[in-house]
Amino acid sequence: MALRNVPLRLASGAFILNSGLGKLSLTEEAAAGLQAAAAEAFPQVKEMAPAEFGKLLASAEVALGSALLLPFVPRVIAGLGLTGFSGALLWLYHKTPGATLDGVRPTQQGIAMAKDVFLLGIGLALVLDAFRKR
Repeated sequence: MALRNVPLRLASGAFILNSGLGKLSLTEEAAAGLQAAAAEAFPQVKEMAPAEFGKLLASAEVALGSALLLPFVPRVIAGLGLTGFSGALLWLYHKTPGATLDGVRPTQQGIAMAKDVFLLGIGLALVLDAFRKR
């Protein structure tokens, strides 16, 4: 892992890993709430049982957070994972009613979701750095 990538991977990896670990013990009710929110952007998740959705989301976050923190995971792999994950979060932000003023700018309620643009920037930076000439 290049030293210049350590802050990017530490910040995003620790944040996402912590989020995933917190979701490992979701109640059925909490999982159903997250599932309903996700269904705004990804209607396919409605077909899953809430507990299954919660476990899948928690596992994905733990796996991604761990990949970002583990130095032997290539930056392009970690960056692609983070780019895809943050892209999905930003799509959710875009599709959530009341989160944006004009499809892009966040409302007061949408600011918490709009911050995921930083994760997208980190993911893209890791991917682009992997293709940088030495």
